[in-house]
Amino acid sequence: MNSNKPTPAGSHEPTLTFWGAAASVSGSMHLLEAANQQILLDCGLHQGKREEARERNNHFPFHPDQLDAVIVSHAHIDHCGNLPTLTRRGYTGPIYCTPPTRDLLRVMLRDSAKIQEEDAAHINIARNYAEPWVQPLYTQADVFRVFDQLVAVPFGKELDLGRNVRLRFYEAGHILGSAAVHIRVDHEGRERRLTFTGDLGRRNSPILKPAHDLPPADVLVSESTYGNRIHEPMAVTVEKLYAVVQSTIARGGKVLIPAFALGRTQLIVHLLQKGLREDRFPEVPIYVDSPLAADIVDVYRSHPNSLSADVAEAVKEGHGILGGDGVRYVREFEESNRLITRPGPYIVIASAGMCDAGRIVAHLKQNVDDPRCTVALVSYQAHGTTGRRLTENKPTIRFQGREWNKWIDVVHLNGFSGHADKDDFLAYLKPLAGKVGKVRLIHGEHEQADAMADNLRAIGFDDVKVPEPGEKVVLG
Repeated sequence: MNSNKPTPAGSHEPTLTFWGAAASVSGSMHLLEAANQQILLDCGLHQGKREEARERNNHFPFHPDQLDAVIVSHAHIDHCGNLPTLTRRGYTGPIYCTPPTRDLLRVMLRDSAKIQEEDAAHINIARNYAEPWVQPLYTQADVFRVFDQLVAVPFGKELDLGRNVRLRFYEAGHILGSAAVHIRVDHEGRERRLTFTGDLGRRNSPILKPAHDLPPADVLVSESTYGNRIHEPMAVTVEKLYAVVQSTIARGGKVLIPAFALGRTQLIVHLLQKGLREDRFPEVPIYVDSPLAADIVDVYRSHPNSLSADVAEAVKEGHGILGGDGVRYVREFEESNRLITRPGPYIVIASAGMCDAGRIVAHLKQNVDDPRCTVALVSYQAHGTTGRRLTENKPTIRFQGREWNKWIDVVHLNGFSGHADKDDFLAYLKPLAGKVGKVRLIHGEHEQADAMADNLRAIGFDDVKVPEPGEKVVLG
């Protein structure tokens, strides 16, 4: 910790300021000021229009060199992806996270730096190297600096951060290592408590341990991504996936599944393996064409204690989502190129989930005009992405700089979300009614967050608000 700050004779009330993912779903970042410390909760990458995102990610609304600690809830880039910029701007203190998150950060941040470097290079080429050259937001060197500052804290263990501030992580059930954060602050003889959910997962996740009961707090900060929606039951969506695979194989086609490398890919692999074991579709090769997903599954191998019992057992035995059981991971670019032209039916899962980058693009180029094939979209498809354009009722689609005949079958399976929905939130939070002073809803657009606020008021929460960027809440 930063021990250079003097402890004042009289201290201010502990406060939390919402700087990122306030009334939006990107760039989670919240500043706790308590016990003469500044503690940052999450440091996510803001995603949006290039110039606006670059400006926001390059500049912080506080002084990074004055932070005492950073706490990261999980390894999705919108919660951790701007850590390298933070350290480059002068932050040298500890970055606390769970052990699985520490290991995932080493994978995810290296991949993010590669994307930043490649994006800057493409822009400079397009501008014929006109000066000034566009610099990447951060580089691999910046990422390795972050690694030196990571401090792993096991789930359930209370850690003393000094100056009467204590931290504890609880399972959040969203992705491997995801945590709800509970902080206790002794202030002028009275304890103040903050619970930050990070991203909460759905109940009864097929892969992960369930979310732990959330602890009472003076202030509860909860995500609200799907606060006004109810997901299609997982079992229904799984049946649709098996039907898609069955019908596509029957006509001799390939099933293309664009999926984000962390979280969604592991879920889909697990479900396809289950379908093979239950003879829900004919046995065909299943490829995971993603070096990043291959690196991520190595992290799963290291942390079986965070997985559901059946998946943990398979991982300990060296198969399941690790590979085998009909699944092959493709790392090398040359093997990926051979796979693209491989004849006969097969299933391929490849990044990225919205089809705008990664190896899935090459598979689409090869098969988008083949009516025997199917692209199964298993993630949310944002406006303006290739994935969203695939869902439009048009005979052609434009991507990679040209127009393509869209004869491939397109199926959007929207029940695989890893985020809690309306019913999940009510189940998680209802036991806290009367045990929480204030609720602040973040990481959701106003439509979702406002609806969730109404639902929470209806079950007994009195002080529920959706903060705007820069808004503060007092702990107590």
